[in-house]
Amino acid sequence: MKFTLPLSAALLALATSTSAMAANLTIPMSFEYLALDGKEIDTNMFTHKTDLELDNGSHKIAIRYHDMVDDDFSDSQSFVKSSPFIVAINVDGDHEYQLKPIDGEFVKKPKSFAKDPQIVISRKDNGAVDYKVTQTDYEESTFISNLFSGNKGEDIDTLAASATDSNTKTLPVAAVATSATVTATAPAASKPAVKAATPAAGETATHPEQMLQYWWLQADEETRKEFMSWAIKQL
Repeated sequence: MKFTLPLSAALLALATSTSAMAANLTIPMSFEYLALDGKEIDTNMFTHKTDLELDNGSHKIAIRYHDMVDDDFSDSQSFVKSSPFIVAINVDGDHEYQLKPIDGEFVKKPKSFAKDPQIVISRKDNGAVDYKVTQTDYEESTFISNLFSGNKGEDIDTLAASATDSNTKTLPVAAVATSATVTATAPAASKPAVKAATPAAGETATHPEQMLQYWWLQADEETRKEFMSWAIKQL
């Protein structure tokens, strides 16, 4: 099929503009994506997903904080994990978005942060970002199982559907925690104690995954990337 030069140029421009409209959200290694617009994001310690591509429009992203801290009563380290929180963001161009803890580049008080993760989303070009953050009080396993099993019997389903399905109604005002454009209207409900799990010596043989998680969270980002490269080659 033969196109004239103007038509070919127009088609090329259309294809280029369409592909260039995708935005990108970047999160630190201590955060994990759980779901995007009601669909689970498959990620684990070997395939940490740092970047998430977002088309123009409204999106709802389930994220959690997960890191390792020094134990208060021993020389060992333990895991801290927040309940899932929901970022509702309106994308209006091919922008580079970055999620960070509200107090800086790194979480300064991991245990306190895990109980009430406060984050901020900015653009690399310093433009305004239209987003809000909704906190939940649920464990990740409960949140995910209710979100994707289709169960209708628990209150969490209402929150999960509202918070991660782009086709549902806006969350009630009382559920809104923080926002770039909306002031918090009510404190989040008291959350369950953050669970911390340190692999004991006797669990080494029976729980290899815990040991891998232990060393993974203890490593810096460069070491993690090198290990991921090695692990993928072993598959």
